[in-house]
Amino acid sequence: MTDKIKRGQEGEELAASFLEEKGYTILERNYRHRKSEIDLIVCKDRWLVFVEVKTRTSTAFGFPEEFVDYAKKRMIFQGALHYMTEKDWQGNVRYDIVAIHVDRGLPDIHHIEDAFY
Repeated sequence: MTDKIKRGQEGEELAASFLEEKGYTILERNYRHRKSEIDLIVCKDRWLVFVEVKTRTSTAFGFPEEFVDYAKKRMIFQGALHYMTEKDWQGNVRYDIVAIHVDRGLPDIHHIEDAFY
């Protein structure tokens, strides 16, 4: 397993724990549909939330959330649409980013709600 994959998995675990502490229920991890992958699908207060997790060890080239580009958002939208159809979801929907910067082993976690708008 490469360091990048390991760091990504560790970031997703940190994000899941962080969101659970904030009262979210984890519904899915690494949900896949065709080419789309959604890191976390969570629910809170009748909101279905699709979460992209970005973990970086350096901000020299930008903050973690800056690496969620148009193509990535499009793939998440496609996967989310499939999930909502599959589950017949009729309620509120939101797209969040959990940005994690790990410096000297200490994670700085930033939750950006409604990040795609």
